[in-house]
Amino acid sequence: MVAKYPCKTVDMTFFDTAPFRYVAEVEVKVSAADVFASFENADDWPRWAMPIQKVEWTAPKPFGIGTTRTVSMIGGLVGYEEFIAWERGREMAFCFTHGSKDNIESFAERYEVDAISEQCCRVRWTMAMKPKGFSKYFLPVFSPAMHLGVKVMLRKFARLVEGRRCF
Repeated sequence: MVAKYPCKTVDMTFFDTAPFRYVAEVEVKVSAADVFASFENADDWPRWAMPIQKVEWTAPKPFGIGTTRTVSMIGGLVGYEEFIAWERGREMAFCFTHGSKDNIESFAERYEVDAISEQCCRVRWTMAMKPKGFSKYFLPVFSPAMHLGVKVMLRKFARLVEGRRCF
């Protein structure tokens, strides 16, 4: 049984007020619908987001605000997530309701998708967090690596979804 420590749930304002924010943006040569198809595919997340080992949707489709999932990551971290925004083809965001480690006060991610054309869109990923305990001292030191990491992972996401496109 994995421990569950409560996290402070947040709303969309957290993406502007979080003490730690990491943002990446990439142009993807697929449709916004293709981007969301990948977001909804539990098997895709470990292919591009290196810390993720497994994603399990714990609510049935259609996904939307209030949808839940459990994400298992390296280091034994398990995040219990609830979606706080969902507009298929345009935006989704979630926050942790609980974590398996007691070092996260609040954690959320937001994915914004802007169509440039029918087969091209811009994806903006914002990771926002407020650590607690030892992590309050650890995270500032590793913030430059976190900034780079989200950019590398989002580029990997773009390669994954573009690789499925038939030319």
